[in-house]
Amino acid sequence: MDTAAIRDKTVLVTGGGGFIGSHLVEALAPHNEVRVLDNFSSGDRRHLPDSVTVVEGDIGDPIALQRAARGVDVIFHHAALVSVSRSVDAPRRSNETNLDASLLVLEQARQEDARVVVASSAAVYGHPDELPVSETASTEPTSPYGIQKLAVDQYARRYADLYDLETVALRYFNAYGPRQQGPYSGVISTFLEQARAGEPITIEGDGEQTRDFVHVSDIVRANLQAATTDAVGEAYNIGTGSRTSIEELAETITDATGSDSPIVHRDSRPGDIRHSGADISKARRTLGFEPRVSLESGIQSLVDGTRLLPADTDVESSREERTIS
Repeated sequence: MDTAAIRDKTVLVTGGGGFIGSHLVEALAPHNEVRVLDNFSSGDRRHLPDSVTVVEGDIGDPIALQRAARGVDVIFHHAALVSVSRSVDAPRRSNETNLDASLLVLEQARQEDARVVVASSAAVYGHPDELPVSETASTEPTSPYGIQKLAVDQYARRYADLYDLETVALRYFNAYGPRQQGPYSGVISTFLEQARAGEPITIEGDGEQTRDFVHVSDIVRANLQAATTDAVGEAYNIGTGSRTSIEELAETITDATGSDSPIVHRDSRPGDIRHSGADISKARRTLGFEPRVSLESGIQSLVDGTRLLPADTDVESSREERTIS
């Protein structure tokens, strides 16, 4: 199976100005014609290489989508409203972005006969019955966001069955890395901001809850592998296979930053998932996916201002690090 970066293709990355999307665009751009569809409500155009064609528009706009997707070979679908809390506050708006617009993407892909790699989420599992969580685990999402991601995940796989459309759904666990910011960013970026400012690192709950933190460079490699796999019409967990407690995470961040910030606790969030961790054996076996970035090295790279590159992408050179400009 070819796990190298795809080459000489015309690709579309929806949400390409965002956290994961922009890293994927950066990996694809040297060897492919890359288009980005983004309304930049949360993404940043400055993260995109000059060679990329940008269609500024909403993923729910059929005309903008048609312009961006015309003649493409692969669509990496990352445009979404990525916030559990916002999906709870505004479920209809969240559904329009996360589900209705995703159906437009799948329909457009049918017209173009393009493969679709869909960004799904561990949120589809809800409170897992057992750990680690495999792709065959029960799916009982606890939020509108999780319900929407599960629906997109299932639609993608059914499109493969019903219409012979090549689709792959990647269920990301807790992603982190450079460019993850804003009020709905992950716990790692929040803890880093608090540590750098000398503010208390605030843990919701007792800190014994666990998560599977996966670096964005590993997620990019998973996307490239999904774009070339023969095993389409499937969903794959993308994580590290290791769990870290939130208390351990906070301690790792204070060590990496040399911060004197105290670690404090407040009430846990209602409905918070206690433990989450990926069984990645299917992705290992079928995609050839292997996570390469440990949590310690990933956090240290954020503190030092270095980038960890997906080694399979041949981006700029074979070095695995470069300084962020």
